[in-house]
Amino acid sequence: MTLWNGVLPFYPQSPHSPGFTVPLLIVILVFLSFAASFLLILPGIRGHSRWFWFVRVLLSLFIGGEIVAVHFSGDWFVGGVFTNTSYKAFSTAQVQALVGLHVGLVGVNITLKGVPVKQLNETIDYNEQFTWRLDEDYYREYLDALEKGLPDPVLYLAEKFTPTSPCGLYQQYHLAGHYASATLWVAFIFWVITNGLLSMPAPLYGGLGLLVTAAFTLFSIFSFATIAEVPVCPLRIGSESFVTSFGAAFWVTLATGILCLLLGCAVVCAHYTSPSALRIFLDIEDNDCGAPVKGGAPLLLNNPLHKQFAPPDFSVTTNL
Repeated sequence: MTLWNGVLPFYPQSPHSPGFTVPLLIVILVFLSFAASFLLILPGIRGHSRWFWFVRVLLSLFIGGEIVAVHFSGDWFVGGVFTNTSYKAFSTAQVQALVGLHVGLVGVNITLKGVPVKQLNETIDYNEQFTWRLDEDYYREYLDALEKGLPDPVLYLAEKFTPTSPCGLYQQYHLAGHYASATLWVAFIFWVITNGLLSMPAPLYGGLGLLVTAAFTLFSIFSFATIAEVPVCPLRIGSESFVTSFGAAFWVTLATGILCLLLGCAVVCAHYTSPSALRIFLDIEDNDCGAPVKGGAPLLLNNPLHKQFAPPDFSVTTNL
């Protein structure tokens, strides 16, 4: 047992911290690689356009990366308590431990860490993930936890989120995560469309795309917060009650929605008040010589440069 640091070799240990998963790490690395690639080519952009592109691209990557990353975060709703609690079934032995609860859009993460970690001749450091994705069975995972003989606090919290629990936490948070995830994916699609519109001579539609992105992002926050605020049965470990609150993923998503709202309003207002400054910031060229457009082509007949460099008229006038 010394080789495994006092942990049973047949018990798989979680390779990540609570609320942080491997897919989340992959998403962060992908968007950071995009940002690093852009920074490498940034010195090739001349003039003030370099800083305009710097602000635009980094803001866009932050918004897109955040919308995708929060799907895999377990820090939408968190709670914790430090208490004396029973450790195993059919035993009166108690331990001092910190119990944590991390609810995400696709499942719940439960942690149990002893204070100190070494108690009862065992290492008390558990990190268990229970998911409710469409292709995974939460109740089956709970039964597997029972077969492994996980500690009482972990099984107690996991049982509260089972579909058959009278608390109704499974229906509540499963529904909240479903709607929040769906609206965030729609927001991500509009983010992609917005980037294309802002790269074309259509800044107004790009601003409207930002407003739609903000609307769906804020709607995901509203749907999760509304369902999460429904009164539920109290969660108690030992003699202490859980202290719960919205987590980092919730607040970062809220900040992203407000940022998209402010940027969209700024682009729409600038389109009507100062379109030339907006085009300079977005690095969009006007129509040739600023001539009006009719039928999709610029009219250059009244342009003085056109008259100066126009070809001579070789037409022959016939007097009848």
